[in-house]
Amino acid sequence: MLELGIAQLSQVATALAALPRDLDDAERIDLIATLERLKNAASAAQAVAAVDFDHSQRAAQVEAQVPARRVGEGVAAQLGLARRESPFRGARWLSVARVLHTQMPHTLRLMASGALSEHRASILVKETDCLDETDRRHVDHALCGAGGNAASLSTRALEQAARRHALALDTSAVVERAAKAEADRHVTIRPAPDTMTWVGALLPVKQGVGVYAALKRAADAARAAGDPRSRGQVMADTLFERVTGASAAEPVSVALDLVMTDRAFFATTDEAAHVPGYGPVPAGWARALAHQALTHDTLDRAQLWVRRLYTTPGTGCLVAMDSRARLAPKSLARFIARRDHDLCRTPWCGAPIAQTDHVTDWADGGQTTVTNTQGLCTRCNLAKQAPGWQAGPLPGAGRTHRHTVATTTPTGHTYYSRAPAPPGHLDISTSPVEQLVYDLIA
Repeated sequence: MLELGIAQLSQVATALAALPRDLDDAERIDLIATLERLKNAASAAQAVAAVDFDHSQRAAQVEAQVPARRVGEGVAAQLGLARRESPFRGARWLSVARVLHTQMPHTLRLMASGALSEHRASILVKETDCLDETDRRHVDHALCGAGGNAASLSTRALEQAARRHALALDTSAVVERAAKAEADRHVTIRPAPDTMTWVGALLPVKQGVGVYAALKRAADAARAAGDPRSRGQVMADTLFERVTGASAAEPVSVALDLVMTDRAFFATTDEAAHVPGYGPVPAGWARALAHQALTHDTLDRAQLWVRRLYTTPGTGCLVAMDSRARLAPKSLARFIARRDHDLCRTPWCGAPIAQTDHVTDWADGGQTTVTNTQGLCTRCNLAKQAPGWQAGPLPGAGRTHRHTVATTTPTGHTYYSRAPAPPGHLDISTSPVEQLVYDLIA
């Protein structure tokens, strides 16, 4: 029955791509509403299956005498791969699924009926995570049980309703959670389009409001004095100046890795360059940055270090790198980071590289070579060490075709990860074996 059920679901997924389009507008709205209910019900089924999978995998690891501290390793990573998400998101989703299954049955049933989305269910889990199981079940029943209005509330209203219930049931727990949250204050940076970045700060509300109010006052004063910049521009420049102590009009002296082809460097082509941790940038912008580092009078002591990376003709595969470093592992790790664009090679992960991993484990005879190494985040490297995981590079990886790794999970599912194209290459030709793999992936 299980195989039949999965086969039928696969047929449904295929049929969705061929839904009729010759509908009137009322039918289109009905179709959209039905598909939304289907998505929500599918999320509930996924949550139940995830909890069952977690229990089964943990039991198997205990039976295999895996040390207690390592039981559960690799489970979230397998779930993330199945959902085409990162292991981090897989772990977070599994945590939500456990709570829904064990403590919030009404919320799970509302999802299964198609009336509540996975996102809105996760909000209820998050807003009640400071409560004990009894109080959590009370909120679950009040909002999602018979007579509850969770399905009709907006996302913001649902969040506030859950918070009000939590405060009414256990004010001290909510206050304690808020105090703990202050310890999690931090600053983040992430890429934005057009060679921009988002810099964000998670702060206690009084500090966050204070920062914004101070920047707004500075912007209002500057605009009143005739400053031609927009309010947003003044606030951004003021933030930079007050944090760094430097003028926003002057260039910043930072160590910035920049990967570009010799053709782009010497302006014979405009092939995109690459900034590790950010991504592709225009060649003209990269050349201007290098020129600025060498010529600006405030950076008269700046030095431009050039490190050459070699590629195979035709394919563009990175094959070698010259280095003055005495320790080969450091040079190799730097090369792997550049080849993998500083992002974990696990499919759909996207976390920064933290470790240079042996694709085929050293204990299994894997060598410390360019072909047998890949960049992984810590979570993915730990998952790969769990019982039942296997990985290896495809034949010819990094020589006749772009470096590709095949990873097989304990359930026998295999996932493929191909290194990104280096600067100057949008795509490359593939070997018959690699082409077969990508046809299977597609």
